[in-house]
Amino acid sequence: MATLDLDLLRAFITVAEVGSFTAAADVVGRSQSAVSQKVLRLEEFLGLRLMERTSRSLSITPDGERVLVAGRRLLEQYDTFMRDLRKPPQLASLRLGVSENLVQTQLPLLLSRVRERYPHLQLELTTGSSQDLIVNHEAGLLDVVLAKRKREGSPHRGRVIWREPLVWLAGSEFRNDPGRPARLVMMRPPCGYREVMTETLDAAHREWTTVCTASNLVGVQAAVAGGLGVTVLGKSFLQNGMKILPTSAQWPALPTSEVAVIGEDSVAQDIMRPLISLFVEILTESSMATLDATPGGR
Repeated sequence: MATLDLDLLRAFITVAEVGSFTAAADVVGRSQSAVSQKVLRLEEFLGLRLMERTSRSLSITPDGERVLVAGRRLLEQYDTFMRDLRKPPQLASLRLGVSENLVQTQLPLLLSRVRERYPHLQLELTTGSSQDLIVNHEAGLLDVVLAKRKREGSPHRGRVIWREPLVWLAGSEFRNDPGRPARLVMMRPPCGYREVMTETLDAAHREWTTVCTASNLVGVQAAVAGGLGVTVLGKSFLQNGMKILPTSAQWPALPTSEVAVIGEDSVAQDIMRPLISLFVEILTESSMATLDATPGGR
């Protein structure tokens, strides 16, 4: 029986994480053609089409998503196996900052899995806006930050571990009235979603008005589901009582948001690598669950 070459799997995961063969080549220190050949060999070995490639875009197929989740888990297990052979596990502490936009759904599952895997880890958890967390990290108050940010023009450093499309969300009974200004629900500034929403509508010369300002994401989602107005969030924040508005002249196309990890190099890698792997796995599961629940999805 043929054995899977883990280097092929690592190449595919790197391409999927950074979004292009060129960027992946820089990460692994190989040529673009070498990385591309590794992905092709992996597809041949598995008998699956993992990526759709054109001259302008690269996307992961449904089979590719499955391989991505399972592959990260396999590599994490392999890395853990090798580390355990070389040295015994050590107690550690971690001051972790997580963007409040990730708290509602993904964070509880992440913490549950961290507790199962690292029962002796002393975790000091801080949640808040991405901007505040980054400031605290720069001040030496946090070891690692998981922050959301806009993809275009973000000034913050860090390694991108997840990308998600932003969408217009409205209540399930929402009916658009092109003759009226867009009725917006938003969080208080500073807020990246707020900036994207208003800047996109201003660029499209669409009039808008604020009908509800909430102090947190829960308030925004409640106001939208209750029919007060429309907001912009990541696709994974779609909930019962809400729907995604299709892109149109009234609701222009939106950029992509990113989740970046900042400060991972300063923390023991035997803790950080599995933790980041867990987090990306949970984000992937959340995204796939949203796709399954969306009308016209899988």
